[in-house]
Amino acid sequence: VFDKPVYATPFTAAMLAAKRAGDGIVENVDVRIMRPGKPFDIGPFKIEAINVAHSIPESNSLLITTPVGRVLHTGDWKLDPTPVVSAPTDVERFKAIGTESDLPLALVCDSTNALKDGESPSEAEIGATLAALIAEAPNRVAVTTFASNVGRVVSIVRAAHQAGRQVVLSGRSLHRIMGIAKELGMLEGLPTLHDQDAYKTIPRNKCVLICTGSQGEARAAIARIARGEHPVIDLNAGDRMIFSSWAIPGNEREVIDIQNLLIDKGIEIITQNDALVHVTGHPRRDELRRLYSWVKPQVLVPVHGEATHLAAHAKLGREEGIPNVCETRNGDMVRLFPEPMAYPAEVRTGELYLDGLVLCTPEESGVKGRRRLSFGGMIVVSLAVNSSGQVVSG
Repeated sequence: VFDKPVYATPFTAAMLAAKRAGDGIVENVDVRIMRPGKPFDIGPFKIEAINVAHSIPESNSLLITTPVGRVLHTGDWKLDPTPVVSAPTDVERFKAIGTESDLPLALVCDSTNALKDGESPSEAEIGATLAALIAEAPNRVAVTTFASNVGRVVSIVRAAHQAGRQVVLSGRSLHRIMGIAKELGMLEGLPTLHDQDAYKTIPRNKCVLICTGSQGEARAAIARIARGEHPVIDLNAGDRMIFSSWAIPGNEREVIDIQNLLIDKGIEIITQNDALVHVTGHPRRDELRRLYSWVKPQVLVPVHGEATHLAAHAKLGREEGIPNVCETRNGDMVRLFPEPMAYPAEVRTGELYLDGLVLCTPEESGVKGRRRLSFGGMIVVSLAVNSSGQVVSG
């Protein structure tokens, strides 16, 4: 039984409850709702959530007050004054942190777009592009995006409604998340969203399909549609497919494979390389600079990114005059006080297995050998021999 409290916003708490119910997990979990501007204590630490804009609703940075100083962990964030759902980033709170007597000791900050200059476009800017692409399409339009990006789904639904089209949802996670968003009042004023069973009843030029699988997941809706394996939905030559997402590093091949299958069927593919159909949920370099100037950290710890992003973020922090910059990798443990940038220990990360009470790698746990056995099988020979080494049974 998991006996530790879990702190979450209402949206995340509802997501957790739905996931646990779907997986058949019945044990009670002590979920405690947290809200921006209402600090709470955990042991010697005071935690304050600060609203930030991101592709997932109710995202927050955490201001953590410790006995020796404060740490601001941004989480995933961007400066978006016009998000589609949830509130914009609380810029005034960030500015106030930099004017308080207890300045932040450290800033632990998102590095995803540290290589890109300028500022990230607003989520609201996508709406006009989607509306035009849907309105001008002569046949069906299908759109795939991250199921958790409620604001993007809302933009697609609004664009479809403007074009006089009905919306069909396909994908279990999409149904689950949109159901939660509806319960929390995030979908007020939107038209009815149809289940995939209604797909065949809607005229081809009056239908917009929103489906899962933007990262090339083999069992997601768009992959099954592309392979012609979906039991209800198909796309035909002349239909339009919009990828309102970007391929997370490592997923590019799977996404391209799906796009190739669709192209071979005569379906038009539109990606962020063709039109403004996706914006990031992470800050670019000018947004990072503004945050530095507001909160005035003594230590910068770049996180969330590949080595190239972390290195670029560290370089930017030094250029902007932050006194101490920690360059870390997964598993590094950073001591912030009294000697910043010391690494007294390392935490094991990556793919780990629990063998009894011990965490171990696949090699240490014998998983590779067990996998080979599962494919190749094994033969057990049982023999009984006497003291002379002669087989007497077997």
